[in-house]
Amino acid sequence: MQMRGGGGEVEVKRVFIGAGCNRIVNNVSWGASGFVSFGAHNAVAIFCPKSAQIVATLPGHKSVVNCTHWLPTSKFLFKAKQLEQHYLLSGDADGSIILWELSLADGKWRQVLQLPQMHKKGVTCISGIMVSQTEAMFASTSSDCTVCVWELVFPMTGSGDCKLSCLDSFSIGSKSMVALSLAELPGDDGQIVLAMGGLDNKIHLYSGGRTGKLVHACELKGHTDWIRSLDFSLPINVNGEVNNIFLVSSSQDKGIRIWKMALNCTMLNGNGMYKKGEISLSSYIEGPVLLAGSSSFQISLESLLIGHEDWVYSVMWQPPLVSSIEGDTYYQPQSILSASMDKTMMIWQPEKTSGVWMNVVTVGELSHCALGFYGGHWSPNGDSILAHGYGGSFHLWKKVGNDNWLPQKVPSGHFAPVTDISWARSGDYIITASHDQTTRIYAPWKVEASLQDGEFWHEISRPQVHGHDINCMAVIHGKGNHRFVSGADEKVARVFEAPLSFLKTLNNATLQKSCSSDDILGNVQILGANMSALGLSQKPIYVQAVHEIPERSGIDGIDTLETIPDAIPTVFTEPPIEDQLAWHTLWPESHKLYGHGNELFSLCCDHKGELVASSCKAQSAAVAEVWLWQVGSWKAVGRLQSHTLTVTQMEFSHDDNYLLTVSRDRQFSVFSITRTGSGEINYSLLARQEGHKRIIWSCSWNPHGHEFATGSRDKTVKIWAVEKDSSIRQLMTLPQFMSSVTALSWVGLHHQRDHGLLAVGMENGQIELWNLSCNRADDGCIAAPGLAAALVVRIDPFTCHASAVNRLAWKKNQEDHTSMQLASCGADNCVRVFDVTV
Repeated sequence: MQMRGGGGEVEVKRVFIGAGCNRIVNNVSWGASGFVSFGAHNAVAIFCPKSAQIVATLPGHKSVVNCTHWLPTSKFLFKAKQLEQHYLLSGDADGSIILWELSLADGKWRQVLQLPQMHKKGVTCISGIMVSQTEAMFASTSSDCTVCVWELVFPMTGSGDCKLSCLDSFSIGSKSMVALSLAELPGDDGQIVLAMGGLDNKIHLYSGGRTGKLVHACELKGHTDWIRSLDFSLPINVNGEVNNIFLVSSSQDKGIRIWKMALNCTMLNGNGMYKKGEISLSSYIEGPVLLAGSSSFQISLESLLIGHEDWVYSVMWQPPLVSSIEGDTYYQPQSILSASMDKTMMIWQPEKTSGVWMNVVTVGELSHCALGFYGGHWSPNGDSILAHGYGGSFHLWKKVGNDNWLPQKVPSGHFAPVTDISWARSGDYIITASHDQTTRIYAPWKVEASLQDGEFWHEISRPQVHGHDINCMAVIHGKGNHRFVSGADEKVARVFEAPLSFLKTLNNATLQKSCSSDDILGNVQILGANMSALGLSQKPIYVQAVHEIPERSGIDGIDTLETIPDAIPTVFTEPPIEDQLAWHTLWPESHKLYGHGNELFSLCCDHKGELVASSCKAQSAAVAEVWLWQVGSWKAVGRLQSHTLTVTQMEFSHDDNYLLTVSRDRQFSVFSITRTGSGEINYSLLARQEGHKRIIWSCSWNPHGHEFATGSRDKTVKIWAVEKDSSIRQLMTLPQFMSSVTALSWVGLHHQRDHGLLAVGMENGQIELWNLSCNRADDGCIAAPGLAAALVVRIDPFTCHASAVNRLAWKKNQEDHTSMQLASCGADNCVRVFDVTV
């Protein structure tokens, strides 16, 4: 991505995207392209299972993405061999459905079209089939109790347009459908069958021609709770004939049912009625007959699978496998994957001799702690299975050898808006805070050059797993061990310190064996931390205590839903997976900072690592005061009064002589901070000024001067300077932006005090980089004509956030000043890192 502006040429490249999956059934789809799609708030995220990296996010939805569906899915890989473009459908909570196109040649995405708005409420399921190489049919259903059937014709060449038509739309009564599956029926009629299930506990089958209306054919009864998932097999060979297809259904009654649909050889009589034979015992066992065109299908219950201990949210047939050496014929394996809220996935297959369906593989764990899986998916070649869970997490297993399924690395991230982001003092990692009640650490995991080139970012620790939404955090920049402070929807700020297990894991990730880190390692006596029962405080696990294993007697040894497992702090030699992150990477809490009257909202630390400033949600001047805390003793050493409403962001100047605060009251304040020889802190209000016409969301100091920027809901960014006489002068206002300005971060260029880049993040998710250059007089003050500003890059929307940018942070102390890194976090649940080359 390059753009030439007043400041020369700047190139921006995506390095990392971290995001959690929306906690919704039908949210994930594994395509024949090999990529997995999922909803991350209102963005559609795409990840590559081979690299465990999110490679793109697609902006376009205005509300939460409920479901995604590839055309072709992994089931239709055999029909997609020649396709140059693959397509993706995504539906959201407003009822909108968007069609996206992926070009396999260059990996580029584009939004093809938004479907006509047929649904008035949220889309709950999309299911489609490939009728031919260039033609697909799909159905969509919504909580407004409507179902639509669509036909999509792909262009023969890459430059053509898709042709979309709505074949049918009908209402299905007062109880909405949440599961759909489409299939082509065996036979020469080209008949389509649509199965749907939902809140009335029945499976409804509709049939019809490829282009005509679908008619209600029959109902399948048996489940005693909501139907959650349906999937048709491709035709299966039974006794040498491929005249049968199977439908698998799962429900909140914890059961899975397999229905057989066998083509009847008996023809219809002249009146179009099916000729019934004499009443026999089998007719009582067999279910209804499905009429489709001139064919009829006898439906019977093939098997009832009982094994899960909670709701079964998804069932899926294994994709077709190659049946010939040439690779041109395929067969449907008799293998079903199920995923349940009991936190297990199971693979079911019929026993070879008796034909009885059995559970042959179980992965996951019957969990004592968290809710389980919302869905399970096969890879296109059937050698991997993927689940997505309650914590917004992915779980991937790959078959190694004969039925040995091993966990694999997957992307991870927050599953709620990410509120704050900061670089480590060393620049080795970023730490983020979120409303999902966690803080997370991401780092580039370097690999020895002999094994692999380059590095991939991964989540390497989850220092805080809390019981309240976390609003802010600040890294302590002083010497000694890694520390940070976090503030949540509570009146207390909490201080955390890195345990020994994290420090050693970080050394493995960065391939560092430095002396300074060895000094820290020698002083740290805490190995890890345990979570408390209420999920608030995190208690340390000391190095000596690891050797003392307490004896558990009788009743204590039984895990119940109320017990919390003991953490096992681990030094990782490769990026940890979800279950390890959730329990074994916590940091111990070292201090609590009491003082504020309301929930914490903003935190910052000075550059020397001596002071931390904190603010809370406020509607009066008394509550809106900013508290100063001394690092180390953690005593309150100041209460700064100026604002009347919540202070939204604070930042210390590069020399720590000033503290800048901005607030909902539309004002900014600059405080002078001085330190006496005895270590006392003196502070005074230098200036308070109404800077904008609406809420001021963000601020940032020039890292080489006493200029600062403020950004507001009024869509403007203003640049100010602290003069020699301590007065504040406005230097300029940048041209008005398209959206509210919600995040700012200023970085210096090439150690030049007079040149910098200002990153501007907006409510619509866009990020722009502006070149700021100062014209300074000999005394260091900015002289006329003052400041020059030029837009140098507007970052590609497919790389930016899909909703508000909450915070931006440049990596400090970068050795190479032509290549810098910018981190961002947003309301779309995403964390992003960009390489910026100047």
